[in-house]
Amino acid sequence: MWGWPESSLWRGDRRGTQKEEGTATRRQGKPKEGWQEKSCSSVHDTYLSKLIYNSSFFFFLSGYPFALFQRYFLFQKETYLIHLYNVFTGVSIAYFNFGTQFFHSLICVLIQFLILRLMGRTITAVITTFLFQMTYLMAGYYFTATEHYDIKWTMPHCVLTLKLIGLAIDYYDGGKDPEFLTPEQRRFAVRGVPTLLEVSGFSYFYGAFMVGPQFSMTDYQKLARGEMTDVPGQRPNSFVPALKRLSLGLLFLVTYTLSSLYVSDEYLTSDEFMEKPFWFRCGYILIWGKMVLYKYVTCWLVTEGVCILVGLGYNGKDQNGKPLWNACANMKVWLYETTPLFTGTIASFNINTNAWVARYIFKRLKFLGNKLLSQALALFFLAIWHGLHSGYLVCFQMELLIVIVERQAMNLVRDSPALSTLASITVLRPIFYVLQQTNHWMFMGYSLVPFCLFTWDKWMKVYRSIYFFGHVLFFTLLLVLPYIRRLIVPRKEKLKRAE
Repeated sequence: MWGWPESSLWRGDRRGTQKEEGTATRRQGKPKEGWQEKSCSSVHDTYLSKLIYNSSFFFFLSGYPFALFQRYFLFQKETYLIHLYNVFTGVSIAYFNFGTQFFHSLICVLIQFLILRLMGRTITAVITTFLFQMTYLMAGYYFTATEHYDIKWTMPHCVLTLKLIGLAIDYYDGGKDPEFLTPEQRRFAVRGVPTLLEVSGFSYFYGAFMVGPQFSMTDYQKLARGEMTDVPGQRPNSFVPALKRLSLGLLFLVTYTLSSLYVSDEYLTSDEFMEKPFWFRCGYILIWGKMVLYKYVTCWLVTEGVCILVGLGYNGKDQNGKPLWNACANMKVWLYETTPLFTGTIASFNINTNAWVARYIFKRLKFLGNKLLSQALALFFLAIWHGLHSGYLVCFQMELLIVIVERQAMNLVRDSPALSTLASITVLRPIFYVLQQTNHWMFMGYSLVPFCLFTWDKWMKVYRSIYFFGHVLFFTLLLVLPYIRRLIVPRKEKLKRAE
């Protein structure tokens, strides 16, 4: 559940310069003609030029000027004007980045509208939507695949795919009796019949078109009606919250840019890395795993600021009447930086995508009657949604394994009197915390190796260099922990748990 698929905002140059500078990437893996977006080169070689380029590029990409215009000139105007504005700005961003390749999104939006209108609120429409949108995305991955991160049309298209599938399911739920829906389903169910302009505005909303976050049609409709505000009838008081997220995002941008001078994906597969001692290789993966995720953190924080600024981030008020602006939050930064648990990182990272998968995939598989199977299928969906490289499957397989083992270990500590007493000793807690964090980020980095290196030959080379340490450890723990539990957990504790 890591980041956006098959592409990145950190290794590309603008459309106008790709022709001259994209040769190196094309040599590595040339996409099939017809679907090909020109490959991208590195932005610049120096720290200063990287920082200036990334900052200005993100500022445009995240749509702050568009959000300010909508906030001050279109608030509570006719809804069709809002839709037109979002379509125009979103298509402009798509054309600026991908040229005529933006037609892929147009095709999928138009066909999705026809599916909703012609098939109506039926399970057939949901299945057709899922198969068509995922097949189109998979075909895009196949025909544009390279061994590197590139800016190409599949980057925003993966976000659009989830958005349109979610729309079809919410539209289907809108035709059901509310009594047969869960509170969550009732909240997102689309009761009316969306127009083509409305579906297009929802799909091309500039604040989330490139890298998300995910949001529902119902929230978008509220935004278009001017209802996403903490003061009814007035513009939302969201300028300061938006500025905070932007500032935090730029802080992570600087951190990532500085760290990239010393830590890189390329070094993992270099001969120099292979010649280093085992402890160094493990330590490097630990630090690299922490730093590499900052590019995603940066992007989501900056785009979240756009959504907050325009009002889409409004999430009601807390029990003290204070406005909440976290509806589009993709990061819980404090939890992300302080949690010593793998499940804590998952809960704090790429929140909206994780919530989407939970709502539309995991919970819809309840009929299987097996929670673990549902979780495995949800992770498999995430893996293929990210791309066709083997590294994605290995990454999410490792995530499932680690989460299972972590839960077993936590239950063991909780149910064992000796271990729970040891864990509660105050003076030892800082030591345990450091050990947990070291273990946490070591194997978080270990899991990210195939995710970031993509291809079999690259991630296998790194895993061989550390003797598949993570796989050996966690598969061993998976087999051994149940026997340890039998030895150290008293029978009466087991009976209490069973009751």
